[in-house]
Amino acid sequence: MAKIISLEEIQKSLKHIDVTIAMEEGFVQYSNGLTVVPPVGELLFEEPPGDVHIKYGYVKNDPYYVIKIASGFYENSKLGLPSSNGIMLLFNQQTGKPVAVLLDEGFLTDVRTAAAGALVAKYFAPKELKAIGIIGTGTQARLQLKYLQEHTPCKTVWVWGRNSENALRFKNELQNDFTIHIADTPAEVAINCSLLVTTTPSEEPLLFSKDIQAGTHITAVGSDTSDKQELETALLKRADLVIADSISQSDSRGEVYQAVKAGAIKKEKIIELGTALTNIALRRTNEQQITIVDLTGVAVQDIMITKAVYDQLYN
Repeated sequence: MAKIISLEEIQKSLKHIDVTIAMEEGFVQYSNGLTVVPPVGELLFEEPPGDVHIKYGYVKNDPYYVIKIASGFYENSKLGLPSSNGIMLLFNQQTGKPVAVLLDEGFLTDVRTAAAGALVAKYFAPKELKAIGIIGTGTQARLQLKYLQEHTPCKTVWVWGRNSENALRFKNELQNDFTIHIADTPAEVAINCSLLVTTTPSEEPLLFSKDIQAGTHITAVGSDTSDKQELETALLKRADLVIADSISQSDSRGEVYQAVKAGAIKKEKIIELGTALTNIALRRTNEQQITIVDLTGVAVQDIMITKAVYDQLYN
């Protein structure tokens, strides 16, 4: 009988797992062709606005395969509910037998995304940070900041959110650990920071090329469907280095998709993350470069974190 793993058990197990290392291993295996990851399954909703992603796949010659269902319903706050939810399903790769059901409520998706952001900052952000800029004030915004602390001592943060009350709540919750400034516009964040992380479901650009300083790194997290966009396409054209977690997924979603569709960049400019992780020549080479990493979310991340939780609890 499949194990049923609660959110509480999952959260306790993560204290003993280096998720960032697991993400690095997964991205490298993905770019080296050692995984099978089909296109994302997707449901999009209008009333109320929301989306559901079904991501699934396996690492070749591995004991398991994973199916993940994760949702984002962005008006849930009006109901006193979190915007994210979901479930992870672990199966035996040899027999198809269910091994475990992880009732993570979207938590593992949030964590693996934040850990990917930390991984990206480790390899692509400038060494000396003026400040960390966060666009958005939700769960992912908080987790990105938390996981970034694994790789940077920077405690100065600028944050912008559409809702001023949420921005103030963000500041109040985190001000014991960080010096947090609330910006009036995303441009104000960009002017004051050399590491920017975008975490919103925006369908219109929030950061524009004219506002980005030389030497800035941007980790774009929010644009994971064909309709979402947080970066002006001219910004990707200007960037010295554009990295995608998955080049194939960039054909249908993310900042790269928007820029290629608009004719701002050619697909040949894009480097896949796992490839860049194994080749130092494909990373930042000086402190004046503008670098962008587009994280649309790849099933290999879900595979790696699901396996890690199960193995920590039962192996």
